[in-house]
Amino acid sequence: METQHWRSTIAAAQAGDRQALDELVAGWLPLVYNIVGRALNGHADVDDVVQETMLRAVGNLGSLRDPDSFRSWLVAIAMRQIRDRARRRTPARLDESAAHEATDFAELTVLRLRLEGQRREVAEAVRWLDDEDRQLLSLWWLEVAGELTRRELAAAVGISRQHAAVRVQRMKERLETSRGIVRALDGACPDLRELTGRWNGRPDSVWRKRLARHIRGCAYCGDAREPVVPAERLLVGIALVPVPVGFTLSLALGGKTAVAATSVGWSAKVLSALAKPAVAVTAGATLVAGGAYVVTRTPDDPPPHAVTATRTPSPPVAPTASASATASVAASPSASPSATRAKAEPYGTVVDAVDRAPDPDARPAALPHRPASGITSTGGAKAVMNHRGDGVTLTGQGYVLVRWQISPQYRSGALVMPSWTGLEGRLFHVASGGGRRMDDSTGDDTTGMGGPDTGYTVLPAGTQQMWQNEYFYLDGTVTLTVNERGADYGLAVSPSSWDAADKDVETGPAQGAIRYGLVRDTGKDTAPVPQYATRTTPTDPATVPQRSRL
Repeated sequence: METQHWRSTIAAAQAGDRQALDELVAGWLPLVYNIVGRALNGHADVDDVVQETMLRAVGNLGSLRDPDSFRSWLVAIAMRQIRDRARRRTPARLDESAAHEATDFAELTVLRLRLEGQRREVAEAVRWLDDEDRQLLSLWWLEVAGELTRRELAAAVGISRQHAAVRVQRMKERLETSRGIVRALDGACPDLRELTGRWNGRPDSVWRKRLARHIRGCAYCGDAREPVVPAERLLVGIALVPVPVGFTLSLALGGKTAVAATSVGWSAKVLSALAKPAVAVTAGATLVAGGAYVVTRTPDDPPPHAVTATRTPSPPVAPTASASATASVAASPSASPSATRAKAEPYGTVVDAVDRAPDPDARPAALPHRPASGITSTGGAKAVMNHRGDGVTLTGQGYVLVRWQISPQYRSGALVMPSWTGLEGRLFHVASGGGRRMDDSTGDDTTGMGGPDTGYTVLPAGTQQMWQNEYFYLDGTVTLTVNERGADYGLAVSPSSWDAADKDVETGPAQGAIRYGLVRDTGKDTAPVPQYATRTTPTDPATVPQRSRL
């Protein structure tokens, strides 16, 4: 993205041209989003830091003397906001927040850029870097990709080019170490499984050092299965990660008065423009009333369905029937049956929140009875899947049982959820049964997710806790794939029936179970949709996002 091409636009925006300002913000938002997103690894503060960066850039645009230096000036502002954010927060707050992030930037990079092989490995290795290394990598990644120069990188960090070269080299060494960890965790080394038995699944510097020591002394983990390509060669020419659909950037003066805003550089013409409704859509962003930029589409990846509403991103909430009316256009499918028919939009709500366990003695709601003509399965009457990549394709109209088997005794740690891909038709989450949730107690400090002797299986942040038996309703065809890569688990998948599901959820404590089941089906198109669902068939089903668009 050459600044020279923007010279006239920048000059016009400085003079108060509304359309030029719109184009400037929309055109440079992806660069800022990538820098901040990668530096903070998708932390919940990304939106705030991006917004503050763009707000300060717009507010101080009049002080920029040389339009050709706009890119380095903007990047420097972004890095200052990242560092200011770190100073405002304590380490404890940072760790606590990071544990609850919805989707990290590594996952988003893999998904949106469709990275595979060693390119994907580099993106996932970013999780293992410390904050300072991630901040530097956010710039170096863009330098290698041709979006920044080394001079701009050094200026943004506030060091000389010689010092920047040393810093980058050290960061690259730690990145290569982290790539080795990603490869090893994808393997099947029994000693590594034992070592990670008590790991909570969240990358940090302590575990990076432990795992690196193991890899250096392990013939199995240290034996690369293919030549390792240097990271800079993998990243050459790679595109920016598109800003997510539904991302909202508010430039509504941040509570400043008109007088105060004018004093920091906004012309009266710009202030007047920000107070008017949007009249232009450029580069996938719209300036709406109050000065809010809302990304409604991405140039290289238009959404498959019409988008009629937007909202400011918010934390995941437990799925309810009413939630579908306000679901995120980037994540949770929305809408009423009539809207679905009229606009071919997705239906229901994605199950993307940790729900509270129901009272053991609370009977479930009545289970709606959907029409069923029968389900066929490529795995036969009962498909047992225990390894990464195992999958089964289901076709027809009726009920499906997915029975979970968590095995922390073999390998605990972070669990990568299975995915439903290539959906044609409808897929609902009907009910949860089996007499217990997987996190119900089975002894002192022990649950179906593990214990102190074996370690614990940890779900991705925001993921709903599974029960022993999960029932789904399919009207069409879909493929379910095991994405085991961390914690060990298995799935038994079989065609089922309404009678079997109803009997299961009604089986209560009197029969020796821990609790009754839970009914989720609303009987309408607002019934919840499974996590990791998509209508596409990606090369690797593990790239399906947690809150995916059907």
